[in-house]
Amino acid sequence: MLALPRNVWLLTAGLALFMSLSVFVIFLGGIIGQNLAPMDSLSTLPVALLVVGTASGIIPINRIMSIFGRRRTFLGVCIYTLGIIALAIVALQSQSFYLFCAATFLFGITTATMNQFRFAAIESVDCHLSATATSAVLIGGLISAYLGPEIALLGQDLFSTQFIGSFALLSLCFVLAFVLLWFYQPNHVTSTNHSSSGRELRNIIRQRVFIVAMSSAAVGYVVMSYIMTATPMSMHVIDGFSLEHTKFVIQSHVIAMFLPSLFTPWIVKLLGLSKMMIVGVLLYFICVAIALSGHALDNYWIALILLGLGWNFLFIGGTSLLPQSYTDSEKFKVQSVNDFLIFSLQAVASLSAGWFVFNFGWESVLLSVVPLLVVQLLLLLWWLKVKA
Repeated sequence: MLALPRNVWLLTAGLALFMSLSVFVIFLGGIIGQNLAPMDSLSTLPVALLVVGTASGIIPINRIMSIFGRRRTFLGVCIYTLGIIALAIVALQSQSFYLFCAATFLFGITTATMNQFRFAAIESVDCHLSATATSAVLIGGLISAYLGPEIALLGQDLFSTQFIGSFALLSLCFVLAFVLLWFYQPNHVTSTNHSSSGRELRNIIRQRVFIVAMSSAAVGYVVMSYIMTATPMSMHVIDGFSLEHTKFVIQSHVIAMFLPSLFTPWIVKLLGLSKMMIVGVLLYFICVAIALSGHALDNYWIALILLGLGWNFLFIGGTSLLPQSYTDSEKFKVQSVNDFLIFSLQAVASLSAGWFVFNFGWESVLLSVVPLLVVQLLLLLWWLKVKA
């Protein structure tokens, strides 16, 4: 993995800084929402709108990248994000819930851009190293697991209004990201034609390989986001755990999402992508079983670690499989559709999480994902049989 080109490691550092915003909003969004929202069931709306904004931003960002290239887009989004952080600070100063929601929605452009880092890494290496490059970039998530929550807590009391200092510190991440990504040099020249060339989209998405790749990444993200969004509300607001305990569980979860990336190339070599994704679904089943067995800190902690591991296997597997469904001239339109479908479904899951946990309880959140996991497991077993 150390022999990967400089581009991959610049993207790894960039992902760490960009994803710190995601972890930051997931950790604080529901808590700030609970303080500002007119009713408790709307507490997770800021977090959900981050996902909605991500889904909304995917197609525009891919279109911009196809015209201006990845490097200019990455740099422009760093500047854009600094402006939205300023908007979030204004929302906190004015204690405006809906302005804060607008800010988290607009952060979706940032996270939509961040999700292109993995494809930029794949384009920087030979095709047989795609899983290795994806894994290397996702190692940046390990840093974000620590950085996002620590920034949130470190800056919470720097100013008279709680958490304004947290957002001020967050802005430094994007100043640093701009400096690092200035040195990123794409290996592939884009053109305005890429989005309209190649096969018709309907023919591409009918391929078995596209269906399996997209569904694996989508189920991985939907289940992970749904349970993770509900966790701070269930732990801190309903069960009364401290912010420190809640931070510990969320940090452990995000570390578990990205730590396996250090070993994914060997796991892929040992199991293959299909079996690795099946293991990911099975880890989700175990996560649900442990979370259902009680509301103790250990139940939350172990369940959220397994949730992170399952996401890693499903998401890396799906991402690494996707390039088999398109040619270079088709990449932007296929990546756009893939990510739009994934994050649209994730947005629905995130929007539902707060309402489910407050109206039906933690157990209902967990049980509601079981049918989806069963369907995905059957799909992967079918794919394994087809490939045999």
